Amino acid sequence: MKMKALGLVAILVVALVASGCISSGGGEKVTIYTGGTSGVYFPLGSKYAEILNKNGIEAKAVTSGASVTNAKAIGEGKAQAAILQNDIAYYAYHGLYMFEGQAVKNIRGVAALYPETVQFVVRADSDIKSLQDLKGKKVAIGAPGSGTAVAAEQILKAAGVWDSIQKVNQKFSEAAQSLKLGQIDAAVIVSGAPTPAVNQIAVQTPVRVLPIPDDILDKLHQQGYIFYVRQVLPKDTYNGMTEDTPTVAVKAILAVSADLSDDLVYKMTKLLFDPANLEELHNVHAKTKFISLDTALDGMSIPLHPGAIKFYEEKGINVPDNIKP
Repeated sequence: MKMKALGLVAILVVALVASGCISSGGGEKVTIYTGGTSGVYFPLGSKYAEILNKNGIEAKAVTSGASVTNAKAIGEGKAQAAILQNDIAYYAYHGLYMFEGQAVKNIRGVAALYPETVQFVVRADSDIKSLQDLKGKKVAIGAPGSGTAVAAEQILKAAGVWDSIQKVNQKFSEAAQSLKLGQIDAAVIVSGAPTPAVNQIAVQTPVRVLPIPDDILDKLHQQGYIFYVRQVLPKDTYNGMTEDTPTVAVKAILAVSADLSDDLVYKMTKLLFDPANLEELHNVHAKTKFISLDTALDGMSIPLHPGAIKFYEEKGINVPDNIKP
């Protein structure tokens, strides 16, 4: 009788799994918050969700307001995974700036994906050659409360000119047009380069990007802003550039909720870097070609999920102590 009862239980469990009442992936479903349909986050998140589903993890990607919205969604339990900028993830975890008083302590890192370049853009015929030359100038620093505005403040404070510039709050498209019309002297843009809004004006109004030297990057790191990484923009990035230009970038990262199981996040990380899956992801957008295991921890600004740590350690990758939970 006992064996017959166990057999009936086994048949019932198989039937429930087949009907979808019990998830074969351990019951964990993954909603991935991405961004708008015109950017990189949504097509990348959608392809990643497709890969997860093919491999037995129930996942869906949804559009969102991008980084700040995504971090809050993890904190509220609406998202189990999200793509967002590493600086925004840092502010969320530590309760800074737009997250003051509402820290998202359950956000965990999985991997750094690709760079989003910090660009101080000026007209090519401008006499502004360095960050210090912005003193007294009119600078579009990004939309109020945006990650761009915060980056502009941090970098220009490090350069010693923040208090002396005339600050204008404008989003990318507005700033580019203002630069073209000569209404501002420089525009701060944090986006994958080349940025379409800049490319559009550079056709008729050539532009340059101001260099951000090593001493400024070092100062930012000393102040605890570990999310900035070095990037060099090739001289053919925009019409008007005549030389390769050193700047800095934040990184788009994949983050998850700390509530996800170690086994699930281990599998998610492994699937992300599977060579065949990487090839699929690299075909989504020009920026996604930067996704690589070699740079998976570059600029990681929040504690890693233990499941991701297990994967990296199996690959022989040293995980720095400052991003271990």
